[in-house]
Amino acid sequence: MLWKLFLAVCVSSVLRGTLCSTASLRRANDGGGRCLYTFTVPSPVEHSCPEPAAEQELRRQGALQRTEMEALQTRLGLMEALVSRLAGPGGAGGQGRGLEAAYSATMREKTELQRERDRLEAERQELQSRVDRLGQENSRLRLGQCGPSATPLRSPGFQEFKSEVTEVRASSLLPSPAPTHSGCGELVWVGEPESHRKADSISGKYGVWMQDPEPVHPYGPEMTWRLDAVGSTVRQLFGYEDRKQLSRGFPSKVLLLPESVESTGAVVYRGSLYYQRRKSRTLLRYDLRTESVAARRELPHAGFHGQYPYSWGGYTDIDLAVDETGLWAIYSTSKAKGAIVLSRLDPDSLEVLHSWETSVRKQSVANAFVICGTLYTVASYTTPNTTVNYSYSTESGHGRALSIPFLNRYRYNSMIDYNPARRQLFSWDNYHMVTYDVRLGTV
Repeated sequence: MLWKLFLAVCVSSVLRGTLCSTASLRRANDGGGRCLYTFTVPSPVEHSCPEPAAEQELRRQGALQRTEMEALQTRLGLMEALVSRLAGPGGAGGQGRGLEAAYSATMREKTELQRERDRLEAERQELQSRVDRLGQENSRLRLGQCGPSATPLRSPGFQEFKSEVTEVRASSLLPSPAPTHSGCGELVWVGEPESHRKADSISGKYGVWMQDPEPVHPYGPEMTWRLDAVGSTVRQLFGYEDRKQLSRGFPSKVLLLPESVESTGAVVYRGSLYYQRRKSRTLLRYDLRTESVAARRELPHAGFHGQYPYSWGGYTDIDLAVDETGLWAIYSTSKAKGAIVLSRLDPDSLEVLHSWETSVRKQSVANAFVICGTLYTVASYTTPNTTVNYSYSTESGHGRALSIPFLNRYRYNSMIDYNPARRQLFSWDNYHMVTYDVRLGTV
């Protein structure tokens, strides 16, 4: 009877324009030992089965990582050529200390680029392993549950019906929190991240973006500022009229800072950009109206350039922050033995007004921010579902453990700052500029 059924289907396929010569009849046992017959016919319209969306996305990310690796290798090649020229016969004697300094700077930049290349290579390998696992799982699902005695399919063009399971975060099923009051309080909730822009090149893998909570003419509250922080010379500050213009990628203002910026700790406050000068503990206040340095001061005893960074590195030794009460610096010292020191600064002179020493090591947390005079830390910069895990109140002088859910959607969060005017966290997560709504409870 089966061959008659097979013949009938073939005749029907021929009448519809399908070649019966490519059809196949398969017999195999299922998991319970029952004999199953499967008839397979090539699709008349599809030349190949589309890849699952997740696998396509992973392959796209892998291609992007390979492009970044090639760009890094090109830069390393140029730097190695420069190093060879500096170390050659022409590099000795006449040029003196200048060439030695250039050689040292080149070697340092080469080391930094090699570290970035190694990090990208590790990410690429992880993506490739995930693609391989998805491919194996996809192949297993296509072959079904039959034993090894089953006859292989002869045609790769068979049609496939499948069901899909979509993961939904529990927080999306819960009602949104009620708007918070205008006063201060303790952090009790962090919302889902909202992406506003993705950087276009490797220089934007990590950076800092911000809006002034207390703007000064000629700039208004919607003015948005951005610094791409990858590179040995970070001096370009991009300005956008609002977030919509930021999402389109067309700055209305580009300022060239007088001295290079170190990492992702900069903030904009009361019409000035506050940042750490590269490879030093010096803080600068750059007036955005006059486009000049209005103040500079060393942060006493602060570690810098890799002494006490956050867990993700990036020379994040000094992190500036703004909240409802003013300007802050988050850092550590040799006296504190790597524990976080929180200092309130005078926004005009950058003088330290008061300092608090916490019990949490700076290198054990991924990032930190200040809300209403309380320091908060984030546990991980790569784990998708991490937590705000610690708080320290400058009012009481005591810290305590927390477990407030926090989502690293793009898995490389290099900057988190609080904007008191918008009641939002601004973040830079693996090329993406995102915001989080927050909710404060009664103290």
